[in-house]
Amino acid sequence: MSESVQNAPPRTRGRPRAYDPESALARATRSFWRGGFAGTSLDELCDAMDMNRPSLYGAFGDKRELYLATLDRYVALSRADMVKALASEATLAKALLRVYERALALYFADANAPLGCFLIGTAATEAARDPEVRKRLGPGLRALTQTFEARFRAAKKSREIGSASDPKLLADMAAAVLFSLALRARAGDPRAQLAKFSRSAVAMLAPGAVRGRPRRRPQATRSVARSEA
Repeated sequence: MSESVQNAPPRTRGRPRAYDPESALARATRSFWRGGFAGTSLDELCDAMDMNRPSLYGAFGDKRELYLATLDRYVALSRADMVKALASEATLAKALLRVYERALALYFADANAPLGCFLIGTAATEAARDPEVRKRLGPGLRALTQTFEARFRAAKKSREIGSASDPKLLADMAAAVLFSLALRARAGDPRAQLAKFSRSAVAMLAPGAVRGRPRRRPQATRSVARSEA
């Protein structure tokens, strides 16, 4: 969920002698993101990538192969950004909030037309009829969920969450919040409303981390409590 997923250097007139594959894929991603796979024409892609058709075919294959490459790139960049956002040096609550804040910043990068998540917003439609897209969508979503799970496991090991906590279940819930933000952003829900929703979700996923770890009662106090019981 980094802006690098979407941003690309501005186009120049005419096709450069040596194109930059990363920039070309970033520009193709933006085009597919706005129009979807079926709704984005080759002419639009050529214009966005500053390449003619023979050059595009030679570099990326056909339109479908280009789209699959943009999906692979998006998943890889999104997971890498999540790993950074969930860095263990941050508290669990802060790490989760950072993931959701970065996601919303990306989903609302275009103020005129919030686009949500590129993977969910475009691949969910194509996956029904294209097995190669489906192979990207399912594993891509699971990869993001597994990144959450690793952070919850670390939180359990460090006793930031209770020993009875289920990191896998918590990860599924955290990922569900992320996917909900993606869909609701594209559906037109206000960013402020989604930010409030994400904060409420974090309060449930990591209640102790949100308020700070509960203080342990002094030994004398506990002894008194036991004697009075």
